Amino acid sequence: MSENIKVAPPQATTAPHSVSYHGDTRTDEYAWLRDDNWQAVMKQPDALDADIRAHLEAENAYTDAVMAPTQSLQTTLFDEMRGRLEDEDASVPVNIGTLSWATRYVAGGEHVLVCYGPPDAKIDDMQTVLDGNIEAADRAYFKLAGHAPSPDGALLAWSFDDKGSEYFTICVRKLTDAQDMTDRLTDTTGAAVWSADNKFLFYVAVDENHRPANVMRHRLGTDQRDDICVYREADAGFFVSIDDTRSGRFVIISAHDHETSECWLIPAHAPEAAPICVAPRTLGIEYDVDDDVNNNALVIVTNWAPEGRAEDFLVATAPVPTRDADMSSWQILRAHTPGCLVLDAVPFANFTAFLVRENALPRILVENKTTGETSAIDFPEEAYDLSFGAMGQYDTATLRFIYASMTTPAQTIDYDMGTQARNIRKRQSVPSGHDPAMYITRRITAVSHDGAEVPVSVLHHRDTPLDGSAPVLLYGYGSYGITIPASFSVARLSLVDRGFIYAIAHIRGGKARGHSWFTQGRGAQKTNSFEDFAATARALIARGWTQPGNITVHGGSAGGLLVGATVNLAPELFRAGVAEVPFVDVLTTMLDDTLPLTPPEWPEWGNPIESAKAYAIIKAYAPYENIRATNYPHILATGGLTDPRVTYWEPAKWVARLRARRTDDGLTLLRTEMTAGHGGKAGRFNQLHEIAFVYAFVIFVHTGFRENNNDNGL
Repeated sequence: MSENIKVAPPQATTAPHSVSYHGDTRTDEYAWLRDDNWQAVMKQPDALDADIRAHLEAENAYTDAVMAPTQSLQTTLFDEMRGRLEDEDASVPVNIGTLSWATRYVAGGEHVLVCYGPPDAKIDDMQTVLDGNIEAADRAYFKLAGHAPSPDGALLAWSFDDKGSEYFTICVRKLTDAQDMTDRLTDTTGAAVWSADNKFLFYVAVDENHRPANVMRHRLGTDQRDDICVYREADAGFFVSIDDTRSGRFVIISAHDHETSECWLIPAHAPEAAPICVAPRTLGIEYDVDDDVNNNALVIVTNWAPEGRAEDFLVATAPVPTRDADMSSWQILRAHTPGCLVLDAVPFANFTAFLVRENALPRILVENKTTGETSAIDFPEEAYDLSFGAMGQYDTATLRFIYASMTTPAQTIDYDMGTQARNIRKRQSVPSGHDPAMYITRRITAVSHDGAEVPVSVLHHRDTPLDGSAPVLLYGYGSYGITIPASFSVARLSLVDRGFIYAIAHIRGGKARGHSWFTQGRGAQKTNSFEDFAATARALIARGWTQPGNITVHGGSAGGLLVGATVNLAPELFRAGVAEVPFVDVLTTMLDDTLPLTPPEWPEWGNPIESAKAYAIIKAYAPYENIRATNYPHILATGGLTDPRVTYWEPAKWVARLRARRTDDGLTLLRTEMTAGHGGKAGRFNQLHEIAFVYAFVIFVHTGFRENNNDNGL
């Protein structure tokens, strides 16, 4: 095994760099890992400073050497995961405009094919207009992003990223010959919306700091340099996105940060008209809009209320504005119900469907517009995931949703809102076999430090002994109001089948228990997220299912912050921590207003540039700031060189400082993808390789392969 491998971990050069804010001076010995030319690196990875590249490659070589004994295990895990995926697969077709559209995979293909046919066509009767595998050929990285058919069904706008840096290029393809036109729109967010006359495309251009700031109108057949800016966001703290209503009547421009939003409408049939403001931004008021065509009205999901705020949101309606408007004309369609968080509202000709979350579980409610009666769609399992599916029609009684649980593969269901009949259009197939009866999923509660009751979704094999001996993988996120769903995963079964308990902690910072659950885990109260995560580990131990030191914590991005902060808080609880593209250098990043996400993130974390209080709060929990001389769990961190969300130097600096300060002989590993960004490698099977690597590490540290080795050489 590993005893024949002799390799020392990289020792990063130290070059102390001091900065002072609010009378406090901090010294960062690894600040040099941030390439001052990072914007160029996003577009041209070869532009990376040679010394930085050498260090990252040395870290990769060390990680590969340490993980060499797991190569066979990685192959086995990959084969298991791939065996649970259909080699040929397809989405359920959806009618959009004059055609039906779907995506599918071909045998051995990494990327999707985009297909079309006549309305209600079956996938086998559809033609392929775009083959992602062909587009990806000879590219080190390729991700097919969005695609949008023109209203007349003659053209397809589609976008791709070929660096992993989320600079998307939009192209326009003719369905007649599957060839692209000369139009090529670069440095965009990837989303494109058509005008009703098929002559214009609207898109969002990113600025020099990689922020989506300008909505552009492109006339087909012209040069991008001639495009017209129809909306410019002046506030660097606001992101801009575009969409269209399902009716196709409007282009929607949305400007938003993490607590305030503002929407503008452009009539799709009058693409050169000036945008109309639905309601001007008001601090703390959020809203999203959709179009109820028959009533010539907007349907609005919002936390606005006639008096005060609707913490868990309500649904309002308003006349379609003909000029800039405000909230004075808004009328309540579905009243605010404390504890029942409104996630979405979809208007149809005769019904309105609401997706809500109550008691930490999603539900669908359907209101009959004629009778005013509301019915609920019920589901039997303790923990599950539920979402609306792709729907392109307004005048229909069919609601499409997707149901899954940690034991039940995803089902795409068409639901007749009139008769309440369910038609399962697709069941996720597991070719290698899957018997839900072999697994147990349950919902338990962990009590946090302040008495808060944290929901926990748990999956384990029915034969796994719950006698304290089971290893645990505990997953969490806990930021931006995002709730990790208790959904089906072909990957995690490879752990569960080996006796692991897989647990998802629905901690504060997400919205599992309503909007207040989110606000209790952000800003000045951010440490509640970490306390909740540690409390979940203690709850699993208290139940007698596992033991201290037999739990691996896992999270990505802001979930990587969760891992880093929690292992600082309670390192004795954990065997290992896996932090993928982790946001661990929070204070330094929030002090750098040139980075893409920093100004928009200040409402979430606080602005340490202007506020000494926010500075002190972030400094007190930021993982990088709080590494101390103590024993730590084994650590695996990953990064992406072209990642614009969590820059590569955050995990690189964290690993370097952690390795230098920890007092034990545990593993401290870094793996940086040199040709990818925040999402890692692109392609459905390539991603399985990454998961297999992570899970091999988890199994590796739990089965004692390194008991007699240390981090100074194997």
